Amino acid sequence: MRRLMLGNQAVARGCYEAGVKVATAYPGTPSTEITEFISQYSEIYCEWAPNEKVALEVAIGAAIYGKRAICSMKHVGLNVAADPLFTVSYTGVNGGLLIAVADDPGMHSSQNEQDTRNIAKAAKVPVLEPADSQECVDFVKKGFEISEKYDTPVILRLTTRVSHSQSVVEEDSRVEIDYGYKKDIQKYVMMPAMARKRHEIVEKRLNDLKEFAEKTELNRIEEGESNLAFITAGIAYQYVKEAYPDAWVLKLGMVYPLPERLVKDFCSKFEKVYIVEELDPFLEENIKAMGIRNAVGKEIFKMTGEYSPTFIKSAIEKTQVEPPYKLNEELAPRLPVLCPGCPHRGIFYVLSKIKDIIITGDIGCYTLGALSPFNAMDTCICMGASVGMAHGISKASDKKAKVVAVIGDSTFVHSGITGLIDAVYNKSDMLLLILDNSTTGMTGHQDHPATGYTIRGEETFKLDLVSLCKTIGCSVVEEINPYNINENIKKISTLIDKPGVKVLIVKAPCRLHRRYKYVLSKRYIDKNKCKNCKLCLSLGCPAISLKEVPTIDQNLCLACGMCESICRFGAISSVKE
Repeated sequence: MRRLMLGNQAVARGCYEAGVKVATAYPGTPSTEITEFISQYSEIYCEWAPNEKVALEVAIGAAIYGKRAICSMKHVGLNVAADPLFTVSYTGVNGGLLIAVADDPGMHSSQNEQDTRNIAKAAKVPVLEPADSQECVDFVKKGFEISEKYDTPVILRLTTRVSHSQSVVEEDSRVEIDYGYKKDIQKYVMMPAMARKRHEIVEKRLNDLKEFAEKTELNRIEEGESNLAFITAGIAYQYVKEAYPDAWVLKLGMVYPLPERLVKDFCSKFEKVYIVEELDPFLEENIKAMGIRNAVGKEIFKMTGEYSPTFIKSAIEKTQVEPPYKLNEELAPRLPVLCPGCPHRGIFYVLSKIKDIIITGDIGCYTLGALSPFNAMDTCICMGASVGMAHGISKASDKKAKVVAVIGDSTFVHSGITGLIDAVYNKSDMLLLILDNSTTGMTGHQDHPATGYTIRGEETFKLDLVSLCKTIGCSVVEEINPYNINENIKKISTLIDKPGVKVLIVKAPCRLHRRYKYVLSKRYIDKNKCKNCKLCLSLGCPAISLKEVPTIDQNLCLACGMCESICRFGAISSVKE
């Protein structure tokens, strides 16, 4: 049966057909949908783990037990999972282990651009890179075969455009795989004496994989009719084929380790060979290290952002190539903004009204609090960093800086808890706001241990954030309602000056989540009472716009009531004028 599938959906299909037993992940765009689609297959156990390190450790356990397992994450998640990754490269596997990592060229939803191939090389783990949805299915299955044959984890490198583009997939049936558990402490217990021996095995394995790369059908030469020649992989392959359909192409499906003899033989046939790859010159540097002198790469192709067929033609032909389509007029930019009714809006409005505070932020929807109209965030580095950075500022300050850390509930569980333990243990003075909207909002409403639901919506133990923070030893732990703006200004202003580590759990579910139903008493503005002071506009709510006077769009209003609470003239209410 042939079906149109997203790349991420095709990865899930490949897992089903390959007989995967365990699938783990922490949600992160552009990888999130892999595990969401896997959850539709009852034959596969799947879970949202608290973070990527835990997710990979769960998958490693399943693989050593003899079952096929996949762990999925975005590129920055691989940083979190690096500790187990580097060591499972030494131990090897039993059942196959696939690590699907989605890079994000162009940073559509990320705080940096990062090339997973570099980490894979450092860990000495092979990398497969599909270019379309059918290859996503095929490479998943091939990845498990390689993993088991060469006793290694395998990384499946995706990028945003492969993950989120659709193409046709031929479906196949599922196979069942079980290698059984074999106790072997020399292989799986990485004490120094064992690890030294395993390192030698890793180096031999890498040489064996280089030989495999020379013969595998994953790497292929596509003959052309022109004298143009390219070496490329993944989504860049699609751009090359669209820009130069008659060119010769060495398409690499296995991007590490590289097939040296195949590359040298291909390059020997041409005066010049273009190496096209997004982000780092990974292929280029490894190919030039082979002694190849006619390769052209980042001399003409950019290091940052996404490519396109038009960009590739412009770079090679050294002229401005017109895109195949052009809009008659420029579209107005759509600025990022918190959704109507978002509970985070209230707390950032409050923080914007308190003077002389430093606000360390974190990764999530609430990162938008850094932007106008609130300008209520000073830093954002990585998941969980807000807590540790606030503690650092507290200790660095001679004048006792007023420090507030802001973190979401899912991010707190991911990597904020250890930072809070550190702050309490080392007698910090800071205020932590846990913005608990009962979901992982930014990636599309995934559950986590503090929501009380599993990936399949089954009820489970719900982590109690209040009890947890009290157990850690925080001097103040309270829940507050973000919609009570005036009360919260007073409470936060008072708490900031108190010594110790204080925690306010700002609790209100995301108003767009399907699980939480609201009786919507939409707000209206009485033009006769409105003084046109425009204070309501300072909330930055997309439902409120300025015509002659502020107006509330009833199609967007989610009846949170924040605008009514700050209006000084009683002009906003749930009663239509």
